[in-house]
Amino acid sequence: MKLNIVPAATGIQWVQLGMRTFMKQPLALAALVFMYSTLALLMLVVPLIGPFLMMAMIPMGTLGLMAATKVAEDRTFPMPTILFTALRASRDRVRSMLLLGALYAASLLLLVLLIIVLVDLPTGAKEPAQVIQSGEFRFALVLTAVLYLPISLAFWHAPALVHWHGVTPAKSLFFSFVACIRNSRAFLMYGLVWVAVAVAIILASNLAALVSPWLSGMVFGAASTLASITFYASLYFTFRDSFIAEEDNPGDAQ
Repeated sequence: MKLNIVPAATGIQWVQLGMRTFMKQPLALAALVFMYSTLALLMLVVPLIGPFLMMAMIPMGTLGLMAATKVAEDRTFPMPTILFTALRASRDRVRSMLLLGALYAASLLLLVLLIIVLVDLPTGAKEPAQVIQSGEFRFALVLTAVLYLPISLAFWHAPALVHWHGVTPAKSLFFSFVACIRNSRAFLMYGLVWVAVAVAIILASNLAALVSPWLSGMVFGAASTLASITFYASLYFTFRDSFIAEEDNPGDAQ
């Protein structure tokens, strides 16, 4: 396995491939994303450690959706069990994936604690709307985005590297970060396309609001759901094009 440098336009192609793959198996991919979201919410019910479990399952859930995209690309119907692909590998790879999930959850918790320490958000008698409109809250959002970026880059390809290539968790985080940086132009275009999609959804929702609030909610809900499913479907292609496998790894077809 070695790094593959792609041109900036590939970032646009990733989004297009996600859309095309979704059109091949729309019901299956939509159901899998809904199933993944439901399982994540159910984790919150677990006392005390619920939020940690929800965050820890994100790498495994992401891999499951990537595996579903890989299957759907060939116009094959991905079964619900594909969402648990990470748990159907060898014992070493399952252990590595669980460790990766724990590291991701710990990283997010540390990020939250750091924001709490660094930013003094207004509390007390202020209304929630006043807190949201405050300069401190806006600064907290910007700081969160800046600090989360390296975490996101490190974990972007890590689940796929662990499962499909048997890379150790530590090395997978390093390789993922380097791959994202080296292909930063493609990822920048990829991000800009999704920003444009988000803006288009908001504009369409606002235009629909001129007719009725109900229509606006329907447009926003349907469009944002489709965009979310397509985004998950595009993740596999960002990984596939960022690395070149020097030899196949038997035993992990899904």
